[in-house]
Amino acid sequence: MADLRKVALCTNEYPPHVYGGAGVHVEYLAQALAQKVPVEVRCFGDQRITDGNLQVKGYQSWDELKHNTDKRFVGALDAFSRSLAMAKDTLDADIVHCHTWYTDMAGFLAKKLWGVPLVLTIHSLEPLRPWKVEQLGNGYHMSSWMEKTGIEDADAIIAVSKETRSDVLQFFSVPPEKVHVIHNGIDLHEYRQNPSVDALVQRGVDPERPFVLFVGRITRQKGIIHLVNAIPHIDPSLQVVLCAGAPDTPEIGREMTERVAEVSASRGNVIWIQEMLPRADVIQFYSNAAVFCCPSVYEPFGIINLEAMACETAVVASAIGGIPEVVVPDETGLLVDLQLKPGTFDPVDPERFSRELAAAINKVGLDPVLRETFGRNGRRRVEERFSWTAIADQTLELYRSLVNQPS
Repeated sequence: MADLRKVALCTNEYPPHVYGGAGVHVEYLAQALAQKVPVEVRCFGDQRITDGNLQVKGYQSWDELKHNTDKRFVGALDAFSRSLAMAKDTLDADIVHCHTWYTDMAGFLAKKLWGVPLVLTIHSLEPLRPWKVEQLGNGYHMSSWMEKTGIEDADAIIAVSKETRSDVLQFFSVPPEKVHVIHNGIDLHEYRQNPSVDALVQRGVDPERPFVLFVGRITRQKGIIHLVNAIPHIDPSLQVVLCAGAPDTPEIGREMTERVAEVSASRGNVIWIQEMLPRADVIQFYSNAAVFCCPSVYEPFGIINLEAMACETAVVASAIGGIPEVVVPDETGLLVDLQLKPGTFDPVDPERFSRELAAAINKVGLDPVLRETFGRNGRRRVEERFSWTAIADQTLELYRSLVNQPS
């Protein structure tokens, strides 16, 4: 069996330009793969990195795309243009592996031009994010077409959870045997409990008082508005720390600002940190939180829950998507039932969802023994199941099965 000469990864996000779970995934997968095989990363940005087996090349935007068009179309057009640039560049890899719709066309075109197998990892799906019409306008239909075209032409698809695999088979014409489940991973050396508190103090958090923590973007998908609406029902002895920035649209940014102001007027202890924190600081926040809350309405996997668990922090999360494959109820945290209106990502009863989030947060956050038990169990679970070494080995096995298929 011939081994791999090189692997090419195509991605929107790569350090230092990482804003979501997909970027974290690619960063650590690339590093883990590079321990075993040469890796070339093609990403959005201006990066130029050579580090042993790992090479990184950034691709910048085409300024012309911003002119004489609807500004909402620019995101999809920009992704298409950078994908074209990625695909045309000489490729000497045995496999091309793309992450998110932003680079699906890079893989689709590279497969045609260079005759290599195409693998796609599904971190989320456009049919399940209809609110993006707010952000992209009709550009959403273009991003959906790019995603569909890439998925249905791929030689193999990696779903980050069983639930995501089911979604792929529901929305796309793909043979089931092509869709494989390989979970996200976590760097167990970097993400571990850090008792330091300087990052907290610097941003106005009292390290002597318990707090509930949210980390994520301000987007419908992450459900942050439902958590903000839960704040009046959260015990006032618990600080509420919202590490939340980068709103998807001006509309949700304004909604967030107005709602935080409303709930803060009736109670103290609400700290909203809008800057993008360095990873070391985020790890301090995870490590010192009484409870981490993930109120997402759509979450194919939820790598943030792994990050919190690795830092020995109890989790309260929505029981949706891939989250139940990560968070074990009454062992590493609590899951809150979330019923959505058919065909939408709007809770059937948003007020009830917010109240139940608050009740779960209070149950964990006010019980030091329970949160210590959940935290200890969470760390053990990520050590046993979610190391990047194991994820890279599974991914390489899939690559080899494609490269060594009879022609």
